[in-house]
Amino acid sequence: MNNQELKKRDLEVVWHPCTQMKDHEKLPLIPIKRAYGVYLEDFEGNVYIDAISSWWVNLFGHTNSYINQKIKEQLDTLEHVILAGFTHEQVVKLSERLVALSPDGLKRCFYADNGSSAVEVALKMSFHAHKNENKIKKRFVSLTNSYHGETIGALSVGDVELYKNTYEPLLIKSIQTPTPKDMSKEAALEAAREFEELCKKKADEISAIILEPLVQGAGYMHMYHKDFLVFVRQICHKYDIHMIADEVMTGFGRTGEMFACHSANITPDFLVLSKGLTGGYLPLSVVLTTDEIYMKFYCDYNEHKAFLHSHSYTGNALACAAANATLDIFENDNVIEKNRALAEYMSKKLQKFKELQNVESIRQSGMICVIELKGYTAEQRIGLKVYEYGLKNGVLLRPLGHIIYFMPPYIIKNEEVDKMMGVAYDAIASLL
Repeated sequence: MNNQELKKRDLEVVWHPCTQMKDHEKLPLIPIKRAYGVYLEDFEGNVYIDAISSWWVNLFGHTNSYINQKIKEQLDTLEHVILAGFTHEQVVKLSERLVALSPDGLKRCFYADNGSSAVEVALKMSFHAHKNENKIKKRFVSLTNSYHGETIGALSVGDVELYKNTYEPLLIKSIQTPTPKDMSKEAALEAAREFEELCKKKADEISAIILEPLVQGAGYMHMYHKDFLVFVRQICHKYDIHMIADEVMTGFGRTGEMFACHSANITPDFLVLSKGLTGGYLPLSVVLTTDEIYMKFYCDYNEHKAFLHSHSYTGNALACAAANATLDIFENDNVIEKNRALAEYMSKKLQKFKELQNVESIRQSGMICVIELKGYTAEQRIGLKVYEYGLKNGVLLRPLGHIIYFMPPYIIKNEEVDKMMGVAYDAIASLL
C-alpha cells in the first residue's frame, strides 16, 4: 500500500466531513498508516505533529500504551450490553468518577455517543423538566458566534452563519444573546446585563441558555472572562432558567482546570462532555445533571414523566473503559499541573507572533493558543494556505478561516512545541 493508491480508493467511495470534495482535485488527501505520541505517519514515512489533537479529542497521544492495554482487557470481558435494564462495571465506575470530578451538585450521568447528541439530550431534558412542572418553555438562548454541533437541535442553538443560512427552514427557533466582546471583566458584565434584559422580557418562554464556557471553539476560538459564567449562573437562578455548559471542547483540562466551569466556581444545571472523554479513542458523550432535575422525572410509570431518549451504544463498555483509562492518567500523572507549566511555555513562544505585521492579536486559555490574522478576505482562503504549508513541513494545522490555533496533545514536549509554532510562524510570514 502507498499514499497514491489509498487516496485513489478513498476518493471513489468516501465523503469527508467539513470538506468541499472538489478541493481534493488539488488539495492533498493524507492517508495515515499509523500514529504514535503526537505524530501521524503516512504510507511513505512522512510524519506530522498533530497540533490539533485530531479535532480536539486526543489528550495523551496516539496509541497510548496504557489506554490500549485497558481497552484490550475490556475486549476479553464485555464489548457492549444494552443499558436499559442492564448495567456494567465500567459505566458505573466512570459515572462515579465524573460525579466526583465535576462541579459540586452534579450527581447523575446520562450517556450518548457524541457531542451533538449530548447537546440534544441536554436541550430535551431541560424542556421536559420544565414540562413535568406544567411549564411549557419552548425557547433556548445561546450566545452569538456559538457552535454546539450539527444535528438539527444542536444547529438550532448555534450561531454559525453558513449553517443557519443553509438549514434555516429546518431549525428550531432560538434566541441569541451577545457574547462578551473580549476577555475583559467589563465586557463580561455588559453581556450579562443584556442577557438579563432578555430574561426580564421572555423568562416565561426560555427553558435554558447554552454556552461554551470561556472559549467558543468553532466560533473562531473567541474567548471571554470567567465572570460572565458567574453572572449567567446568578441570572438563571433568578429567572428559573436552566444553564447548560457545553464543555465538549473545553472539558478535561484544556483551559487550565479539569472543567472550565471550575474557573468560575459555578455549577451548571447540565454539563455536556465528549471529545477528550475517551482520550480520543472511541465515541462517547455524557450529560451530567443535578438530583433536582433527576427527581422531576422520577415517578410511577403511569404518570408519563420519564425522559424519552436512547442510543443503541449508550454507555458502551469499550468506550467507558477508554474513558476510565483516561481518568486514570489524570489521577496518576498530575496532568493539570503539568498542563499549566506547558501552557506557560507555549505562552512565551506565542509572543513572537506579535512581530508579524499580518497578525491582529494573540490569545490563550490554558492549552489553547490562538493567532488571529488581519487583512484577509474569506475568498483568499488564507487558512488553507497555512494548512498546506504546515503539511509540507511536518505539522498538522487546521485553521478556522483567518484563525491559526494550537491545541496539541498534553504529552507534547517543548522541542515539539518549538517545531509546531515555528512552522506556523514561517507559514504566516510567507503570506506577507
